[in-house]
Amino acid sequence: MLLIILGGIGFLTWEDFYTNKFKFKRYRMQSKVILITTAILIIAPAVFFFACDFGNLPAGKRLLASVFQSVTTRTAGFNTEDLSLMTEAGKAVMILLMLIGGSPSSTAGGMKTTTIAVLLANVIAVFRRTENPHFFKRRISAETVSRASTILIMYLVLFLTGGFILSRLEGIPALVSLFETASAIGTVGLSLGITPELSTISHMVLI
Repeated sequence: MLLIILGGIGFLTWEDFYTNKFKFKRYRMQSKVILITTAILIIAPAVFFFACDFGNLPAGKRLLASVFQSVTTRTAGFNTEDLSLMTEAGKAVMILLMLIGGSPSSTAGGMKTTTIAVLLANVIAVFRRTENPHFFKRRISAETVSRASTILIMYLVLFLTGGFILSRLEGIPALVSLFETASAIGTVGLSLGITPELSTISHMVLI
């Protein structure tokens, strides 16, 4: 898990850490956003998985499996438990994590943590009726928000289109096909075990 996290936060964040050590206030705004968002995306899904899934395991192993699945879903694609046995809610959370992926300048795929953070900051700004979203008292430009929105729409269009095509061609539940598509578009590699049974056309869609 530590190796996955280290590879997923990005080289620029590591440069900040190398230069400023534990003086968090001196970090770039992007590094601060990445570290906070990464922590949230590890802890919140882990709590959810622990509450809803892996109920057949002892408490210690259940906690470990929950945290591991929260970490690995956004980039690495390893699994220690049978994902097909997870609840539908658990699979839906994994789909969301796979689409988000890691951070900029990292070894991970996905939309990136900063994209989601910018969009959430913009949502908060709209609700508060403020002119611009902010991170750590610094304004986020309209161009950055526009770019993040474009990335989100692009991912959703590819994700939904691919998932619906797979579901129609193979006659499989939409959630299962969307899981496979999210894994492919986020370059994660997780599967519910149906990939070998798909047709050539479906393989091409995933590729």
